[in-house]
Amino acid sequence: MRYKSTRNSNLRLEASQVIAQGISREGGLFVPESLPNVAEKLVAWSQLGYQELAQEIFSLFLTDFTPAEIESCVKKAYAPEKFGGEAVKLRPFTKNGNRCLLELWHGPTCAFKDMALQILPHFLTISLEKTGKGRKAVILTATSGDTGKAALAGFKDVPGTQVIVFYPQNGVSPMQKRQMATQAGGNVAVCAIDGNFDDAQAAVKRIFTDPAMNAALEKGGMLFSSANSINWGRLLPQIVYYFYAYFRLCKEGTLSLGEPMNVAVPTGNFGNILAAYYAKSMGLPIRKFLCASNANRVLTDFIRTGVYDRRREFFATISPSMDILVSSNLERLLYGLSGQDSGTLAGWMEELAQNGWYDVGEEVRQKVQAQFYGGFCDDAATARTIAETWRTEGYLCDTHTAVALDVYRQYVEETGDGGTPTVIASTASPYKFAADVLGALEPVSCVDEFQNIARLEELTGTQAPAQLAGLKDKPIRFQDMVAKDQAAAYVLAGLNLGGA
Repeated sequence: MRYKSTRNSNLRLEASQVIAQGISREGGLFVPESLPNVAEKLVAWSQLGYQELAQEIFSLFLTDFTPAEIESCVKKAYAPEKFGGEAVKLRPFTKNGNRCLLELWHGPTCAFKDMALQILPHFLTISLEKTGKGRKAVILTATSGDTGKAALAGFKDVPGTQVIVFYPQNGVSPMQKRQMATQAGGNVAVCAIDGNFDDAQAAVKRIFTDPAMNAALEKGGMLFSSANSINWGRLLPQIVYYFYAYFRLCKEGTLSLGEPMNVAVPTGNFGNILAAYYAKSMGLPIRKFLCASNANRVLTDFIRTGVYDRRREFFATISPSMDILVSSNLERLLYGLSGQDSGTLAGWMEELAQNGWYDVGEEVRQKVQAQFYGGFCDDAATARTIAETWRTEGYLCDTHTAVALDVYRQYVEETGDGGTPTVIASTASPYKFAADVLGALEPVSCVDEFQNIARLEELTGTQAPAQLAGLKDKPIRFQDMVAKDQAAAYVLAGLNLGGA
C-alpha cells in the first residue's frame, strides 16, 4: 500500500513516511493509493474481538510494518486497563430499537479521540525508526477541545517526541481547558490562541508548510508531525470501530450480514465521518451517512448545495469541538469523488484560501448527496435533545452526541427512513461539558465546574469518570496565550530554536 497527496497525485510514499510526516509538503493530505475491498472477509471478521479486528484492518494499510509491530501497537494501545474494559460500547435505545449509540469515550481522556491517539504514538515511534534518521518528532496540533488532551495523554513522555498543542482561548469547555492546562509530562506544551479553532488550525498548517520553519527543525535534528486527523495514522484507527459496530449489530440480531446500516456522526473536521465512508468504500454495508453540525452549519450547506462557503458568522456553541468553519478532511473525500484529480482539488483549496468559498459543480454535488445527508441544530435544540433523551431513555448524553441525535430525528422526519438500523457516534462523556448538560436539565447558577459535576451526579444518579473528577486537585501548568500570527515564534522558542 502506497500513499498519494490530495494535491500531488504523483507522490508514492510508504505508510511509515506519511505517518511520520503528517501532511504533504505542498499542503495536501495523504490518502491511500487505493482502498482494499474486504467484502469477502466480512464473515470471518465478524467473529473477531476488537484488537484482532484492528490488526486485520491495519495490516492492509501499514504494509511496511511487520505483523509483530502491528500486534504490539494494538495491544499497547487498547489494553483493557486503559479503557475500563471494552474500548467501544454499543448502547441500544429501548424506545427505538433501530438506533443505538456507539460510545467511543471510555478511554483516558473521555473522548472518542482516544481510540486513535492511544495508538498513534506507537505507530509514530515505529515510523520514526524506519524513516526518522534519529530525529525528534515535534507533534504540532490544533484542537477544538478533545484532540489536544488526547494527544497530550497519548504522547506524554514518549521518547523522541515533543508535543505542542494550540487551542482557541474561548472555544473549549472549562473541563477541556483544565484537562490540557494540568497535563503532566516533560515533553508537552499547551498554548491558547487569541481566536477561534479555524485560526489555530490555519496557524498550524502554515507552520507545517513553511520552508523556513522546516529548515530550522532540520538543523535542530527534528521534524514536524501531527496528531490531528490530517495525519493518516490518526484517521486509520477510526475505520475499525465502524466495522466493529456493524458486526455487533449482526451478533445481536439487529442486522443480518450484508444488510446495510446508517451512520450518524457529530462532525467538525470531517475525520470521524470520513472514516465511516472509507469503511463503506472497503465493502462495509452502509446506506447513508448523516453529517450532523451545530450552528456552524458550513458542512450542512455544502452537502445541500455543493458550495463550501466559510464566509459566515462564527458561533461559539455548547458543542465546542464542532465549532469549525474549515473542515480539513473534506479535502480527502472530494479528492476521491473528483476522480483523484489533484489539480482540480488544489484549485478548490486555493479558492477557499483566497476567496473563502468554492463550488464543486453538479457532478460532484450529486455524488455527495447520494451518500450524505446534512443536518444541523442550534444550542436550544441541543439542550432539548439532552433533556428529552434523559427523560425518555434515562440516558445522559453530551452536547455533541445530542447534535447527532437531533439530526437523526430530522433525517427520519424528512426521509421516512426510520427502519434502517442506525449507529450514532457518541463522542464524549457528558461530564466533559457538565455545566451545559446540567443546564439542559435544570437552571444553573454555579460557575464552578466541579460543583456542577457534583450536582449532575446527584440529579441523575450517574457518576463522573474518575479521570475528570480527579482534575480538581491537579495544579495548573500551562496558561500561555499568543496572537494567531505569533504561533510560529512560540513553537521556535519552545523548541529552543529561536535563533535558527
